Amino acid sequence: MLEYGFYNMDCMDGMREFPDKYFDLAIIDPPYGIGEDGSNNHTRGKLATAKDYKPFFGGDKRPPGREYFRELERVSKNRIIFGANHFIEKIPRNSSCWIVWDKNNGANDFADCELAWTSFTSAVRLFRFTWNGMIQENMKEKETRIHPTQKPVALYRWILKNYARGGDKILDTHVGSGSSLIACEELGFDYVGFEIDAEYYRLARERLDEFNLQIRMEL
Repeated sequence: MLEYGFYNMDCMDGMREFPDKYFDLAIIDPPYGIGEDGSNNHTRGKLATAKDYKPFFGGDKRPPGREYFRELERVSKNRIIFGANHFIEKIPRNSSCWIVWDKNNGANDFADCELAWTSFTSAVRLFRFTWNGMIQENMKEKETRIHPTQKPVALYRWILKNYARGGDKILDTHVGSGSSLIACEELGFDYVGFEIDAEYYRLARERLDEFNLQIRMEL
């Protein structure tokens, strides 16, 4: 079985290393299958100039298949899956508890909100955090954006505070920018993360290492 940490590998191979229900919570932002690979960002933003990004592995051409979702359910007790409104037929059951992230995008072609399906049975919850190109909710602690589908650390921090408990083991099968892992480090959660794209793995690893170095310097 793999140890806790961050791995440059196919998540399907990685999940097979773990026994049933090993992870308490999986927080997933997989490809949605809408072609959002970052190459067209600069033509869509109107409040701020958007950045061009290197296309990532798979190019967001299709979401994971049913085998992925079966394996994800096997290894985790609970799941939060962003973008599920694009591939809901692949998820085996309905949910009363969706998370709505209001990005306060203003006038552009990007979605006003993103939705996350959850396996929890509580009510729908809203998280409001501006995330529009160079414009971010917290400009004093502005994040460097390294990935076309990057989400703010604050979003993952809010998710962990509201849906995880102390000592929970966290899984992210599509790490991307590393925001989820930074939130785990910040709040003291053990995690396993996978990223199949070698270049984005390198960038996320550098971002995670930089965060941990900053924390050590502040101690």
